Amino acid sequence: MKILGIGNAIVDVICKVDENFINQNNLTKGTMKLIFDDKEFQSMLSRLNIEKTISGGSVANSIVGLSQLGNEVGFIGKVSDDDLGSKYEDGLKSENVEYLYTKKKEELPTGTCLILVTPDSERTMCTFLGTAGKINEDDVDAKIIKQTEMIFLEGYLWDEGEPKKAFEKAINNANKVAMSLSDQFCVDRHKSHFLDLVKNKLDITFANEQEMMSLVNSKNFSEAVDFAKTLKKLVVITRGDKGAISIFGNEIVENDVEKKLDIKDLTGAGDLFAAGYLHGHLNNFNPIECLNKGREMSSKVIQQIGARL
Repeated sequence: MKILGIGNAIVDVICKVDENFINQNNLTKGTMKLIFDDKEFQSMLSRLNIEKTISGGSVANSIVGLSQLGNEVGFIGKVSDDDLGSKYEDGLKSENVEYLYTKKKEELPTGTCLILVTPDSERTMCTFLGTAGKINEDDVDAKIIKQTEMIFLEGYLWDEGEPKKAFEKAINNANKVAMSLSDQFCVDRHKSHFLDLVKNKLDITFANEQEMMSLVNSKNFSEAVDFAKTLKKLVVITRGDKGAISIFGNEIVENDVEKKLDIKDLTGAGDLFAAGYLHGHLNNFNPIECLNKGREMSSKVIQQIGARL
């Protein structure tokens, strides 16, 4: 297998909202908020009109993108044996992703993410992890990981306790490890752990500009670049309308963004960028070709609703 993703198995529920909804619910636009109370989550959901429901999760979106580009891929993520869990599994299988998890009836339901899209196309997420956040080392098969060229992890999955043990088991058995830092709040919450991962465990780190600057407490982007250069490992940073940059020691490569796109929804832009970049990397593209493939995939996904092409 080319690449195995390990991440939160989340069903995405996409809804259009106005700016007032974001403010009234004390949400920070463009970020992800974890909701721990099922009743609070259901209350918010009941006030929304659903546009689309789809199997999601950050790494799962990337893995589907890699499958669509013709790579042999798999995914491990925890769902419950319920209606949404079955939909999740079917959604991955329909995209030729090998789903390497056997679902069973869990105490908590399958995880769900409300993706709230405002008129400016920005997306704000409210996630009820459900059983996805209970992944443990027994859910990760070391034999499968050893037979895979690369694993791809998400920062969203990292948490103290069982998920951390699952993460560490995966990393310790992997041939090569790529990871997305996922979200600035995520970086702030787990900064010391993430710094250790980036410095000592990961072969490829994906981050956006804010996440990378937060990770190293830098006041400007050039400081973050200087830090990345010292690692002698591949760091790939997306910069919104400034394009993207890859850094490997002193080898720095940049590209810009596609112009004149009909942007409808930014959901999945980073996930599909990672899919395009990793496709290039796994198939021996040079650095600028990898960046351009990432740009191509992210440019496509933001011109539609949802995080899947």
